[in-house]
Amino acid sequence: MSEEVKPNPPAPERRSFLKEAAIMAIGGVATLVPLGAGIAVLLDPLRRNVNGGSKIRVTSLDALPKDGTPRKFPILASRTDAWNKYPDAPVGAVYLRRTPDGKIQALNVVCPHAGCFVDFRENTKNFFCPCHNSSFAVDGKIDDPKSPSPRAMDELQVEVKGSDVWVRFENFQTGRADKIPA
Repeated sequence: MSEEVKPNPPAPERRSFLKEAAIMAIGGVATLVPLGAGIAVLLDPLRRNVNGGSKIRVTSLDALPKDGTPRKFPILASRTDAWNKYPDAPVGAVYLRRTPDGKIQALNVVCPHAGCFVDFRENTKNFFCPCHNSSFAVDGKIDDPKSPSPRAMDELQVEVKGSDVWVRFENFQTGRADKIPA
């Protein structure tokens, strides 16, 4: 009985090892680059810095009544919502009025109680929230002690540049006595 001699399998060549290592490295990079780009696009809205309270030109001084009657103006601004951009979209509204000392006062139209829009009533010369009967004086302070609103209407910063009225527009959390930006 003779023993059969089996040939040894061929030893892997050094070149094939280097070739396979290079293919794996190139494949890894080719996979990671689009994967990283996709994750960056997916997480972009989470990384984006939201600038609340930017100054927006609302109107000119000529549009405000000289007798101090509040007038409602829409706030138009470019807005980004996740991956969509909306140029000059309505983002809110303000009441502007001239105070007796000649300054301009801006009040957010959102009721601090539950977030409903406040209306100005010409006949009683006060603001009224139709949702829960909150009432506010013409300067935005709570008019009725029984009002459910936890604070006065939210006053916003105003700047007059030339004849233009600019407002630093921002919304605040509702239902709280303290004024916390939303």
